[in-house]
Amino acid sequence: MVDLAGAFYAVFGLAALAAALLPRVLGRVPISMPIVFFGAGLAVFAAFPSLPSPDPLTHAGGTEHLTEACVLVSLMGAGLALDRPFSWRGWRTTWRLLSVTMILSVLAMAVLGWAALGLPVAVALLLAAALAPTDPVLASEVQVAEPAEDPDQSDEDEARFALTSEAGLNDGLAFPVVFAAIAISLTGVAPAGWLPEWIVRDVLWRVGIAVVAGLLAGWLLRKLFFSVPSQRFRLAEHAEGFVALAATFLAYGFTQLVHGYGFLAVFVCACTIRAAERSHGYHRVLHGFVEQIERLLTVLVVTLLGGAVARGLLAGTTWPEVAVAAAFILVIRPLTGWVALLRGRTGPRERAVIAFFGVRGVGSLFYLAFALQQGSFAGHQEQLWRLVTLVVGGSILIHGVMATPVMSVLDRLRARAARERHGDEDAAPITPV
Repeated sequence: MVDLAGAFYAVFGLAALAAALLPRVLGRVPISMPIVFFGAGLAVFAAFPSLPSPDPLTHAGGTEHLTEACVLVSLMGAGLALDRPFSWRGWRTTWRLLSVTMILSVLAMAVLGWAALGLPVAVALLLAAALAPTDPVLASEVQVAEPAEDPDQSDEDEARFALTSEAGLNDGLAFPVVFAAIAISLTGVAPAGWLPEWIVRDVLWRVGIAVVAGLLAGWLLRKLFFSVPSQRFRLAEHAEGFVALAATFLAYGFTQLVHGYGFLAVFVCACTIRAAERSHGYHRVLHGFVEQIERLLTVLVVTLLGGAVARGLLAGTTWPEVAVAAAFILVIRPLTGWVALLRGRTGPRERAVIAFFGVRGVGSLFYLAFALQQGSFAGHQEQLWRLVTLVVGGSILIHGVMATPVMSVLDRLRARAARERHGDEDAAPITPV
């Protein structure tokens, strides 16, 4: 008789050890850590049928809360990693991705789901909404690594900055679309039944209160970290990394209590903290701790997703569903990303990288798990999980294999362009390419 609790702890312990070793073992090999753990989940759950099935439909609540925690930690890490001060001009690539790419991607995927797969409007919109957020955590080569010791000398390139900041914001801004899908599923397509309340509550109030709550939480916490008169309570002097979790959960919890979007508040809070004492080493301490927790949670989620696939999550998949998933990864995101960045500050190669690497991951799993418990999508739940898993799994594989070699080439081209422009071997590689 297998001790299931013992097996779980043993497997999780091995996974945690592997999460620490794999980044050093893989090095520049074009295989990302999520690919390894997705494959491990497939293998382990296929080899040991006595293990409980990690089916997200059966364990809907657990799936929602596990993925929720993973997204929260990743949002705090993303905000703390960004060196670039917030400004409308400095973040204009991000605004283009949010205002053009995200909206066009949602519309294109909703229409494709409705026209190609025959999904009802609410179901097609939920599919598009769940796939709206990007997630560079699953291809770490395309995200900003960590806060620079001297932000004024940061070599943060446009591609990594854009993809990291986009993910930080669209993980929260996808929520209004999710709520629209839920409202349509409950009241019908007729706008009179849901549109006025949706605009006032789910767009204006929830977004507005999230921004305000995130700014307020970040301002208060950075005062506590850096400006408290008493050194005993000035947390930056004590290098306590776990305080990043306190900031994450406080910002999220209070925002949720006043019915705002907690995801958006956490990212705003992280950026607000990062804006204080930008050269202080405490930012690296906070980010380092969050990154470790994020890696553990990501390993757990991806491994369980692989296990769910091994236990039949993709059973019944049709070729039209595969084609729709492939179209989203290979056509819709790249095309809408390219359109958004035309006449922007990026060079053609950076534009292509930003447009292509719209990695889908844990955020999509959370939104789907959340919405299926809030709305009325009976009869389409299994199909929705198949479609989202196809996209997330395909993104893990395609982007995970391509991220390392593509970003290496981009870095070399940028460094060469910088040397040619400045005539300096040590010139910062920030020239658009």
